[in-house]
Amino acid sequence: MIMFDRIFEVYWRSRKAMVGAFVVLSIISALALPNIKFSFDFNQFFPEGDEDLIFFQKFIKEFEADDNFLLVAVEHKPSVFDSSFLAKFHDFCIKARELPYILEVQSLTKIQYPLKTPFGVSAVPVIHRDNPSFYESDRENILSDPRFLHNLINKDADALVVFMKVKDAIDIEESEKLTAALQSMLSQYDFQDSHILGRANFQSEIVKMQKIEILQSSIVSVILVMFIMILIYRRWKGVAIALGTIGLSLLLFMGTLSILGEELTIMAALYPVLILIVGTSDVIHIMSKYIDELSKGKDKKEAMYTTIKEIGFATLLTSVTTAIGFASLLTSRLAPIRDFGINAAGGVMIAFLTVVFLTTALLSFFDKNDIADLRQNDVRWNGWMNSLYQIILTRKNRIYVISLITLGICLWGITKVSTNYKIESNLPRGAKVTQDFKFFEEKFAGFRPLEFAITVKNGKPADDYEVVKEINKLEEHLLSIPQINSVISQASLYKSIERMNRGNQRSGYQFPDTQEKFESSRRMLDRLKLTEANILVNKTNDKTRISSRIADIGADSIKQLGIELDAWVAANIDTSLLDIRRTGTGLIIDKNSIYVTESLVEGLGIALILISILMGLLLRSWSMLFIALIPNLLPLLFAGGLLGFLGIDLEAGVSIIFAVIFGIAVDDTIHFLSKYKLCRVKGDSVDEAIRTTFKETGKAIIFTTVILFFGFLIMLFSKQQASFTVGTMISVTLVAALICDLFLLPVLMRRFLK
Repeated sequence: MIMFDRIFEVYWRSRKAMVGAFVVLSIISALALPNIKFSFDFNQFFPEGDEDLIFFQKFIKEFEADDNFLLVAVEHKPSVFDSSFLAKFHDFCIKARELPYILEVQSLTKIQYPLKTPFGVSAVPVIHRDNPSFYESDRENILSDPRFLHNLINKDADALVVFMKVKDAIDIEESEKLTAALQSMLSQYDFQDSHILGRANFQSEIVKMQKIEILQSSIVSVILVMFIMILIYRRWKGVAIALGTIGLSLLLFMGTLSILGEELTIMAALYPVLILIVGTSDVIHIMSKYIDELSKGKDKKEAMYTTIKEIGFATLLTSVTTAIGFASLLTSRLAPIRDFGINAAGGVMIAFLTVVFLTTALLSFFDKNDIADLRQNDVRWNGWMNSLYQIILTRKNRIYVISLITLGICLWGITKVSTNYKIESNLPRGAKVTQDFKFFEEKFAGFRPLEFAITVKNGKPADDYEVVKEINKLEEHLLSIPQINSVISQASLYKSIERMNRGNQRSGYQFPDTQEKFESSRRMLDRLKLTEANILVNKTNDKTRISSRIADIGADSIKQLGIELDAWVAANIDTSLLDIRRTGTGLIIDKNSIYVTESLVEGLGIALILISILMGLLLRSWSMLFIALIPNLLPLLFAGGLLGFLGIDLEAGVSIIFAVIFGIAVDDTIHFLSKYKLCRVKGDSVDEAIRTTFKETGKAIIFTTVILFFGFLIMLFSKQQASFTVGTMISVTLVAALICDLFLLPVLMRRFLK
């Protein structure tokens, strides 16, 4: 007590200095903001330490990556076989080679069929651009060729694709430069419509969206907080103090991230909402207590002393528990989720320090009537809170029954939760980049890669006849699967040569049926020096690959398909000759569906233990700790049940819901029980303490929950699907947490506290 008194005296004498220090910090943060960094990369969603990831990283060192491409689909209806369109399209293909970071460009207007003649091998164009009399036969040949269909032309023949090979590991600055140059080039042509797909486009478009959403969520959150503060306090000085300190906490947080060089990832749009809303909750508790103490006739110093002593510690504890909730995300194997957790935890503590030191310092210079006008509200609120408390006194059995029924329904819903993650769920809703992704999914082979790494055994070379024959069996099986629209392997090259040997007849596209024909085709491949051959076989000629594209049907669905493929390989491929393993960026990202539940349970378990320890130190009662945990576990189960009933897939971005809910929901319980303990220390009976706590603290937690509800509901305007889901889910679940705190918690306290 003596130590607290001394600290408070230092604080009281240093109030003006503290305000000046925060002004300086705000200037530093504002100057740092322009340097803040943004990032997006599918590689960020690779689960670190996974054995399949380690294998894939070794695989791409021997072969090139499976996502180093950029596709541009150009539509021309009713048919692309139009001389004027083909001329423009071909011109675009030629000029596309000048784009930055583009290594190679390919399209149907550039490809030629090798044709075997008595005078040697010559070439004929796949599309006779300048001779429309060939268009009908060209169309038939192209649409019957699996090398081209779904890759460079769609089945309706009303769209052509330009394939661009991009430098490996292209970063965000390079992606922005490339896509800007590409958009500028496309604008020079009067194509009916165009669609872009590829890593560079994803990076540049999603980062652009992140910047907009950070600004948008910040502005909307500030407006919301201002509106609520006006409704509550109705004095411009009080509103200015509250809004200024809350806004400053966000500025300090963002400035800190910039100074530390932290990159804002796909979940960054939640930062402004979290910091502003959590800060608002702290401000309301502090201001409400300070006003209450002034209303009792205390002077400013005495009122602030009591406020910091009684509410300051509870606010510190709630901030720490919220930070622990966010820090539980450190158990995730995904860097963006871990970064979000640690950054959000730091932001909560920055908001707490700003409120405790700046808000209290500013408040201490003003009287009650300068800060708020609560006279009419006090009478109205007292009537409402008394009515609610009567429900608790008279209908406790009904509250128990409703709670148990809700628990059962939630557990039922949890059994329906799916982890069938889709790439589309990480793309912005309604944005052009998402529309383009869907276009390629519907019209072409799509984006999601499915790779097969093949290691040859017994010292045979990768281009041995028996080896490639086995590879062809797998390729043919893959082509028979509806979800797979594109497959290329060594066998594809040999079938192309066989077609050439048979006069480019459609029926000629088949694997050589004798070793003699195979050897002849191999010599032809060596002379033609096809670039595909270098991509499909490593330098030591003991490993090869099958590259394919699979529809975005979801992680669980692809996992099941993978199990079926592995079983087919074991039953139909000579595994004494080949070791075949599925790999690729798609497979690695899909592994998150395995780890997301595991890391979620682990993280929440650790958070529950740490928060229980902190609450145990505060409450010093096993029965109170038990009572405190029940109303906070039920909202978590409620959130899980909602996911199941609404059919929302539990993926990495959505998994943060539980950390946010647990970290924030427990705050109200701590404030409630802290006030109860203070009442008991003052000599109130259990019933009197619960009644007083319900009327005073209950009002504050209703205020804060309303703010939290509408604050997170701001994410309804987010184009990012994960942010949209997280915001709406948290809003609804926090209302459930409020109901538990207002009804279930007092009933449990009356039942178990003696």
